[in-house]
Amino acid sequence: MQLPAEAVATTVLIEVVRISALPSKQGASYPGRAVAHWAGSEAADALTLIESLPGSEQHRCGFSPGWSVRAYEDSLDLALFEAAFCFRCHEVRMHGTAVPPALGTQFFDADTPSAQALLALFRAAAP
Repeated sequence: MQLPAEAVATTVLIEVVRISALPSKQGASYPGRAVAHWAGSEAADALTLIESLPGSEQHRCGFSPGWSVRAYEDSLDLALFEAAFCFRCHEVRMHGTAVPPALGTQFFDADTPSAQALLALFRAAAP
């Protein structure tokens, strides 16, 4: 999977969100509860894992993401990007100030060890 390279380089904090609904408008954050904050090597390792997700074909489920990550730089103002993951249809939707349109929708193979490791990290983060 491809993340915006400049944003990855400046990310200092990742917020993990357990999504509760779809956003009310395009480009808005996915509603849900923040269940973890990863910084330092935790954030870097998570971004490396996400970037290692192999591509896949689209599967049909209607896009019902369960998890998202929001990446922040030092200022912690607006998220550089948010990536919402649907492990049923193998789709990731990204938006944010650092996301070019070409990266907005991508597909990953949710059955691979790297995708299952990411899902395990998300689940371990939830109380």
